[in-house]
Amino acid sequence: MVKTAKVKKPAAKTVKPGPKRAAARAAKKKPAPKTRTQATSQPKAATPKQRLPKGPIWQWSAMDTAAAIRAGGVSAVEVTEAHIARMHEVNPKLNAVVVDLSEEALKAARAADKARGRKGELGPLHGVPVTIKENVDYEGRPNPNGVPAQMSVIAPSDAPVVRNLKKAGAIVLGLTNTPEFSFRGFTDNPLHGLTLNPWDPEITCGGSSGGAGSAVAAGIGTIAHGNDIGGSLRWPAHCNGVVTIKPTQGRIPAYNESAAAERPMLSHLMSSQGPLARSVADVRLALEVMSRRDPRDPWWVPAPLESEKPKRPIKVALAKIPDDMDVDPSVHAALRQAADHLERSGYRVSEVEVPDISGVWQTWCDIITNEVVVMQEAKMLAVTSEDFHKAWGGMRAKAEMLDLAGWMQATAQRSTHIRAWQLFFEEYPVVLAPTTVKPTPGPREDTVSAERVREIFFNEIRFISAINVLGLPGAVVPVAVHQGQPIGVQLIAGRYREDLALDAAAAIEKRAGMLVRQLWDKMA
Repeated sequence: MVKTAKVKKPAAKTVKPGPKRAAARAAKKKPAPKTRTQATSQPKAATPKQRLPKGPIWQWSAMDTAAAIRAGGVSAVEVTEAHIARMHEVNPKLNAVVVDLSEEALKAARAADKARGRKGELGPLHGVPVTIKENVDYEGRPNPNGVPAQMSVIAPSDAPVVRNLKKAGAIVLGLTNTPEFSFRGFTDNPLHGLTLNPWDPEITCGGSSGGAGSAVAAGIGTIAHGNDIGGSLRWPAHCNGVVTIKPTQGRIPAYNESAAAERPMLSHLMSSQGPLARSVADVRLALEVMSRRDPRDPWWVPAPLESEKPKRPIKVALAKIPDDMDVDPSVHAALRQAADHLERSGYRVSEVEVPDISGVWQTWCDIITNEVVVMQEAKMLAVTSEDFHKAWGGMRAKAEMLDLAGWMQATAQRSTHIRAWQLFFEEYPVVLAPTTVKPTPGPREDTVSAERVREIFFNEIRFISAINVLGLPGAVVPVAVHQGQPIGVQLIAGRYREDLALDAAAAIEKRAGMLVRQLWDKMA
């Protein structure tokens, strides 16, 4: 494991004590002094005919929570109060949620309970608590993206993903932390500070959706929103032991009205919004909700979420790892374990070489770096920290600086790579690959040196970042816990075949179990 210096835990600074009403309700529970956040708690609204999920409310899945609210077994207010209590209990140590929306959430929950009593169809996430990453527009609030100089950027409207979640009935508990400009794979910034991993403060929670991953793993919200341009959904899912799907580009609409300018084309085509959750079923539900049309995104595609399944047994390619990648034995073991779970579920797994993963990664690095250098670099460096400069410098050093002809050739090469992978999926509809090939690094590992940054991105998480330039869907599901750290694997499928990636992830989850339960036992 990579050795890291001892990290000081961040001071609690954003989440205030819970509302009096929540405390009063908790105080009335029997037997004293236990509260609704403890393992023995169940809501008072339960009746013998309404079988509610086991455990405290904050541990329930999004699907179970929505079903319980629809059935009247529990109110949206009770659910929201339980999640707020959990947030106030664990977030001061983690610094995952950096904007507390408790009062707004309780107001929305009360409205949700009134709506349930009226005629009309309820949304699939009616009353279900979620979090939003603080780099998309949330109406009326700043969208600083981890940068103090951007606190004056106020969102005039909700981003599509926020709008879709709210329309589905979700209750937003708070906004989660992200690194400066969401550019690092480690979640730390001068505005809110460092976010810690609930499994171990000595390892990173990942980035840039590190606050989202840390929050949902610790039990703050059932679903966390995040986004991914180089691994920012899949890397935190791996680090925090939760599930995610990076959708095909165009699956989930994206737009920030607060942005001063449109994003460069290829950066937009390599970026995806998406959910993190504790189970595959919840990720699938969140994907369906987030994917609904928004006319503000010209790249949104009305593709079906389910398509015809390949002939069984479905062939899975266990990706051969390039010889120049230094692989930890624990990663080999996790991949073999995942392959065995798939075989036992009726898949046919073969270890094969996938199309030019190293060349694909270099294309991703060259395209995104050159676009940033031309369009954003000077402005970003003027308002960011020395840590950001170190991390960005490491990424920039690995890229080839291109002239106009070179950049056009690189973007054309992207089509060649996508075609090769699409043809590969004709024989192997799913690819099983690592997320990282090494143990999870320390919380600020990308500030050590430029060489360490290149090592992390090119050697360790090459299989994550490369997939962004292809625009392919990739799911991550936890498989094992090794020396106290969760290990996940990646399932990659063809364009708009999120269903195949999630089906394979569900087959692994069925046998591996929901690993965050081990975390909750540890945190108790």
